[in-house]
Amino acid sequence: MTRSQEREQAFILLFEKSFNIETDASHIAEMAYESEVIEKSDFSETLFFKACEKLEEIDGIISKYARGRSFARISRVSLAVLRLALAEIKYFDEVPVSVSINEAVELCKKYASEEEYSFVNGILGNAVRSGEL
Repeated sequence: MTRSQEREQAFILLFEKSFNIETDASHIAEMAYESEVIEKSDFSETLFFKACEKLEEIDGIISKYARGRSFARISRVSLAVLRLALAEIKYFDEVPVSVSINEAVELCKKYASEEEYSFVNGILGNAVRSGEL
């Protein structure tokens, strides 16, 4: 499995988590494995769990850089992609920032509209340029 596919699996888990906020992250992952929605992968799992663990901090960054759009108006797809990318940028030093941003944009192109991937790219670019990450 490629790293891009592993990121996509982590995205799927984060997207599912956005509908089941109160459900434990490990339960969401186990249900996805049991139903064969995704294939077990160390990187996907680590990225998903790190994003869930740091959700409040990551959501704070999203809110800060989502100028002109309230947090409640961000689509679940964009939110899951942003959470994934910010977790990877902030906590996975071995992955170049440009790769994380590019992968996030590609996920948005696949699952959302052009407006959404421009929005995601803008938030990630502004957050990185700020030096906060």
